[in-house]
Amino acid sequence: MPKLFAYTDGACSGNPGPGGWGVLLVARDGDTVVKTRELSGGEAETTNNRMELMAAITALETLDRATNLTLVTDSSYVKDGITKWIHSWRKTAWKKGKVKNIDLWQRLDAATARHDITWEWVKGHAGHPENEKADELARAGMAPFKPSVRTH
Repeated sequence: MPKLFAYTDGACSGNPGPGGWGVLLVARDGDTVVKTRELSGGEAETTNNRMELMAAITALETLDRATNLTLVTDSSYVKDGITKWIHSWRKTAWKKGKVKNIDLWQRLDAATARHDITWEWVKGHAGHPENEKADELARAGMAPFKPSVRTH
């Protein structure tokens, strides 16, 4: 049975500024890639952290059934938030007032509920092929929102 991996990344030009998110879904049977799917999108005015969250959310919401997967991110913000900090946020009913991006954290929390997820962190921009592809997708998702540069 193939194992599913979701490689996610976010990008922003200025923080805040135009941003994008990218997801590379890879199904592997051992070392053999059985199937891949690429997703990307963006927003005109956002932050890098919001785009990192949107990548993870989109990866999970795209799956049409409960899935066992490994989600790989280069964002310690996303990995630590969903594996550590979220427990206290839930206990305080999200009322601490210090939770930034609460709308996306709650959406990610809901998206994780039906899946069995192993969260992995990789160093970004370090030559990890799937992370580099997710970064490329994030930059592509941001492109329509970046102002074009004019030359005379």
